[in-house]
Amino acid sequence: MRADGRRNDELRPTEIEVGINRFAAGSCLIAMGHTRVHCTASIEERVPRWLRESGRGWVTAEYRMLPGATDTRSRRETNGIKGRTAEIQRLIGRSLRSVIDLEALGPVQITVDCDVLQADGGTRCASINGGFVALAQAVARLRAEGLQASPLRDQVGAVSLGLIDGEVRLDLPYEEDSRARVDLNLVMAGGGGLIEVQGTGEDGPFARSALGEMLDLGAAGIATIHTVQRAALEGLSWR
Repeated sequence: MRADGRRNDELRPTEIEVGINRFAAGSCLIAMGHTRVHCTASIEERVPRWLRESGRGWVTAEYRMLPGATDTRSRRETNGIKGRTAEIQRLIGRSLRSVIDLEALGPVQITVDCDVLQADGGTRCASINGGFVALAQAVARLRAEGLQASPLRDQVGAVSLGLIDGEVRLDLPYEEDSRARVDLNLVMAGGGGLIEVQGTGEDGPFARSALGEMLDLGAAGIATIHTVQRAALEGLSWR
């Protein structure tokens, strides 16, 4: 039993509240345990310069950790984003683009903003999970305005895993993440396909069997996340 009372294969309590921003085309507040991320999706009638005249759209993401998100205040990144921030927002953008048909989207750009209000591990995974829900709401808005078919081909979800005290554990809070022998972030589509696997042996190599166990455990956790996403989007024409 873990410090918070969960089994090794159990997600933290996960909730998604949609429609929390009246101006954004899509918005939600996602909570995974004590981690909370505010996600919005904005539609712009423009695309990057290199996509002009192509007829294709674009989906991108921005990620920020707000100053009060941790026990020690972090400074706002006003003079350019840090390396960690850039890496995480590229991951979020790649993950969202993996499940959308940019040609079917048409010549618009959807920007998904993920602002971490409170951080207790797994902020990049929570951002992907909430970011998808915000993106799906934006797609529903476009369909209501005349887009014939949904460009979303699938869902996308993500979860963190780790090897701690010789055990593989799912959905790590900070206390576990900070001492994990192996730290892994897994991103998968609703159909079970892998999108991204980010894993590191923090203090040396680890066995391939441990990787297989993490992938299996992560796939089951993401299936549950997909169920939570669908419940949050119930009644919207996003598919």
